[in-house]
Amino acid sequence: MKILLAHAAYQRRGGEDAVVEAEARLLEAHGHSVVRYRRHNDELRGRGPMGTIAAGIQTVWSGRSAHEIAALAARERPDVVHFHNIFPLISPAAYYACADAGVPVVQTLHNYRLLCPGANFLRDGRVCEECLGRSVPWPGVAHGCYRESRAATAAVATMIAVHHGMNTWREKVAVYIALSEFARGKFIEGGLPAERIVVKPNFVDPDPGLKCGAGEYALYVGRLSEEKGLRVLLEAWSHVGERIPLRIAGDGPLKEEVAAEIKTRKLSSVELQGQLPPSEIVSLMLGARFLVLPSVCYENFPLAVAEAFACGLPVIASRLGSMAEMITDGDTGMHVTPGDAAGLATKADWAWRNPGRLQQLGKAGRQEYVSKYGPEQNYKRLMGIFERVMEGKR
Repeated sequence: MKILLAHAAYQRRGGEDAVVEAEARLLEAHGHSVVRYRRHNDELRGRGPMGTIAAGIQTVWSGRSAHEIAALAARERPDVVHFHNIFPLISPAAYYACADAGVPVVQTLHNYRLLCPGANFLRDGRVCEECLGRSVPWPGVAHGCYRESRAATAAVATMIAVHHGMNTWREKVAVYIALSEFARGKFIEGGLPAERIVVKPNFVDPDPGLKCGAGEYALYVGRLSEEKGLRVLLEAWSHVGERIPLRIAGDGPLKEEVAAEIKTRKLSSVELQGQLPPSEIVSLMLGARFLVLPSVCYENFPLAVAEAFACGLPVIASRLGSMAEMITDGDTGMHVTPGDAAGLATKADWAWRNPGRLQQLGKAGRQEYVSKYGPEQNYKRLMGIFERVMEGKR
């Protein structure tokens, strides 16, 4: 099978970029031909006022990407085109190029951009669903939910509204891939056709193996940004005190604020590690006692949870979005109330003082990885999706 894989890489590399590369390697390892169409959001850097206007237009309809996808489809004749991030440089225009070429489209829904201009249903540090189900997400524009800019948010909202009016979401995508049942439910609630949305989680490859020992520190892995609950995390650790060492691995817009907060609160047990390569993240997980993810948004599929499960590392996470689905409280980890720093501190303290029970949770998490998040299970699901859209074409 030949698959055209299309993705606009992010300016700050994240889990989505890693997933795209992992899926390409997985398909190639099974003998399939993978043709890549890649743009990079670094193209947006340094644009002046006219460039910014042009970027807004591209968000709605990128003639360049449509032309390039059409040329690739004509030359390579793929069986299916699998889109990941299309925002803003690829745009839904590429779906039309695929339709003209007679190639079915699969779109993985890594975030909630088709329903929410800010992509994560978050405003002012809280879950916000004001735009959910609206053909024109005007509340997002009023609040400037994308990049804290009404103008930039208007471009995203226009893309959503225009393609809603053109029936793009219903007619030009053969199958949508949601990463969790929770996410699938939100997309159905937002108006996407239920019969075209399937669930396929992300996966972890290679297998890091089960960790040994109790672990020497708590660990946070992820983007340092508003939706991830970093402020809640640091407030919790001000209650925990010096008892539990905490390592924070990641980068993002709150990096300087997090560093300053650590100094202000005199959190000498907290160590900011910065952005690390995947091999070092695995090493950190194998040496940790538990992973903590205090997100205050609807996480779509935090890859760190699956990675922790693969290592046999239990997870303390907010009872919110897909995390409430992925983690079984008292079995593979523990839930905490989103935004509750005192509650998080209490759970972290209990976990630290009960390493034997924690190792039992870790082993249960490992079984979750083996049954749900390994590469072979993912490959079978992905091929089932591709075969479905090819059969639909026939």
